[in-house]
Amino acid sequence: MEEKPFLGLRTVIYAAPDLAATKAWYTKALASEPYFDEPFYVGFNVGGYELGLDPNAVVAEGSTITYWGVAAIHEVLHRLINLGAVLHTDIQDVGDGIKTATVNDPFGNVVGLIENPHFHL
Repeated sequence: MEEKPFLGLRTVIYAAPDLAATKAWYTKALASEPYFDEPFYVGFNVGGYELGLDPNAVVAEGSTITYWGVAAIHEVLHRLINLGAVLHTDIQDVGDGIKTATVNDPFGNVVGLIENPHFHL
């Protein structure tokens, strides 16, 4: 059997034009401190995956949306909006009990949320 070339998602990078403000917002949103914190990059461990904040990255319209797994999409969506995110797409049941939603963080990045009762690590 051929070895699989992809091991899985590792890192998602979001633009952080104001690194201090972006870091503060994600620290609150994730209820977690970054594990890597330098003037050129901030990294958070989110369930074994990395969310990186890059002050040199540019928010690209129409960019790929990454969906972060959540256990309770309604609660997490309201939490992010209360922290200053703006609703991008409301919660949708996309079938078989799977729900998705997206928000724009205060810095313009689109953040996806997915509640998928069938996906387990």
